[in-house]
Amino acid sequence: MCDTCGCSDTKGTKRIDVNQSLLKSNDEAAAGNRRQFDKKGIFVINLISSPGSGKTTLLEKTIEAMSDRLNIGVLEGDIETDLDAERIRAKGAPAVQLTTGGACHLEAPLIHKGFHSLESQLNGKKLDILFIENVGNLVCPSFFDLGEHKRVVLISIPEGHDKPVKYPKAIKTSHVLIITKTDLVPHFDFDIEKSKKDALALNPSLKILVTSAKTGEGLDEWFGFLQDCLQNKTEENVSNTILKNLS
Repeated sequence: MCDTCGCSDTKGTKRIDVNQSLLKSNDEAAAGNRRQFDKKGIFVINLISSPGSGKTTLLEKTIEAMSDRLNIGVLEGDIETDLDAERIRAKGAPAVQLTTGGACHLEAPLIHKGFHSLESQLNGKKLDILFIENVGNLVCPSFFDLGEHKRVVLISIPEGHDKPVKYPKAIKTSHVLIITKTDLVPHFDFDIEKSKKDALALNPSLKILVTSAKTGEGLDEWFGFLQDCLQNKTEENVSNTILKNLS
């Protein structure tokens, strides 16, 4: 994957020391991001998943349903192209594409730069909520705090119900698991209850939503979760789960 988070490391303490130093630097930048977001009263959600799990589609549905009463902004992470940012802008929300040029995750300093770029599009308008759509990957993004208040991991029906046990870090560092594309359950061998049980065994405080952007299943519960987050923007919302499980 990459040298930054150490997932390509097979031996040698020197590389581990470098990785720890890089993660410490990222954590310091993430803390600075969070202070800035808190000062501005912006609630931030980091979305992580494998490619194609439905992050961008979920954001499109969220903008359609909530932009009449909330100011929503998006930072879009991808290795290349600005296709996802274009989709978000087409729904009427400001978006900045963050291209990593090969890195398999976003890091806090890039979020800092991207946020300032996003602010330049707002013409003084205050954001209520900022979504960070991370690079499609269930491994490396799990290691990097970006300054978010909540982390949400998506797993789609075609991926298989074993993803929580295969990618435990993604589950342990998240506040919410969204199982997506449930309209495809008849076509795949996916045991929703087993996936839930495995996820909760790793993270008992995890909130689990079961959704389909196609049928609308579970979307109202997702919108309600966002409203609850915005109504309770306190220090308790800061990423205690993320910070504890990143260590």
